[in-house]
Amino acid sequence: MRPFDYVEPETLEEALEILAADPDDTVVMAGGTSLVILMKQDLVRPARVLGLRRLGELREIATTDAGLGLGAMATHGALARSRAVRGHAAALAATFAAVATVRIREQATLGGNLAHADPAQDPPVTLLALDGVALARSRFGERRIPLEALFADLFETSLEPGELLVRVDIPPLPAGARATYKKFLPGTLDDYATVSVAAVVATDPAGACVHARIALGGAGPVPLRAHEAERSLMGRRFDDAAIREAAMLAAAATDPIEDLRGSADYKRAMTAVWTERALREVA
Repeated sequence: MRPFDYVEPETLEEALEILAADPDDTVVMAGGTSLVILMKQDLVRPARVLGLRRLGELREIATTDAGLGLGAMATHGALARSRAVRGHAAALAATFAAVATVRIREQATLGGNLAHADPAQDPPVTLLALDGVALARSRFGERRIPLEALFADLFETSLEPGELLVRVDIPPLPAGARATYKKFLPGTLDDYATVSVAAVVATDPAGACVHARIALGGAGPVPLRAHEAERSLMGRRFDDAAIREAAMLAAAATDPIEDLRGSADYKRAMTAVWTERALREVA
């Protein structure tokens, strides 16, 4: 690993000042579970590493009238155990509990996970299906970024130089909404998913769909929403035909990357299979 300067600010304002002074040569470290590996492999060569572990305010997990707020420095383990997270959507807590191993979950953070922008990671998928919005701050102000707009490309986000991801906000779920997260793991339980699916649906008293969200992981260069599949469900009952049509439309929305976990065709086929399973569960 190449030598670098390491700084640990005491406040968020101090962190933003340091980052604004030299955003091109400063890399932000949250949990470090991905960044340290990239630095050891000489794929990232920062002159300065900005560590955020002293910023306790970024670990807050809170329920408000506006929904659920998840601090960027909250670890996956803390989020999986949080009563506020489980109370909002049990599927979200289960998603955080599905990440890698206990050791990783107690170190890796929500903000680091999202900023890393790995399309096969678990949390972005369920957060997308729950209409999550990232709050980014810089020395010059803050902006809200829908998660679908946060992921720009493989390992790339729309965060601007000098910006820190400080929180993710999740709005209240529609009345009676059901949610699930499905992760296809042909290998070990701590592996990345070959594909993953999060589904959130709500129906009216007659059983017709009034709210549908389907998000996919490992199905393209970024975590993505299957918008056509969602639209196909609106106003319909969750019968076999509706579920199968939505599953096929979800598969058609994918652009998988061929790797050791499967070919593009295989991942596309598995997207249909696991979307159908997810929809049958929430139906």
